[in-house]
Amino acid sequence: FMESVIPAPRAELSRYVPRMESFTIKADKIGAVIGKGGETIKDITAKTGAQIDIEEDKEKNVGIVTIYATSPEMLEAAKKRINALTAEAEPGKIYDGVVTGIKEFGAFVEILPGKDGLCHISELSDKRVRAVEDVCKVGDKMRVKCLGVDDRGRIKLSRKAAMAELDAQANA
Repeated sequence: FMESVIPAPRAELSRYVPRMESFTIKADKIGAVIGKGGETIKDITAKTGAQIDIEEDKEKNVGIVTIYATSPEMLEAAKKRINALTAEAEPGKIYDGVVTGIKEFGAFVEILPGKDGLCHISELSDKRVRAVEDVCKVGDKMRVKCLGVDDRGRIKLSRKAAMAELDAQANA
């Protein structure tokens, strides 16, 4: 009888069905998601309308984040904010960043919320750069490629490598 009414399950849930999703984050990132006095997590719940629970699994050294939301948009907004807070720079990935500081040896570029890397003056262009200010100023958007992260957590960036890779993709 059920088959005559609906032959197969629906491909997607109704948009009115409450959602729940769990995922893990590194244990040392739990504090970043919660924030000082719960400030960050309260802000995420207030702006997205989702409920967020975080548990620490000491055996696996991870945090288990569970998001409860009444719409898919709420769930995605909360997940996106948490992922931005817990993201790590990936070597080889191209980021759209913002120049946050300039020194004579290079530019500091924020590639993730609260995560800056150094784009050395030699990595700003494939031509010789006399001064960093000739290429960028504080507040400029800049595409950079992550070349790596050293053992002290410092992120090395290259505008020159990002431009070369993007040009190669455009010409392919």
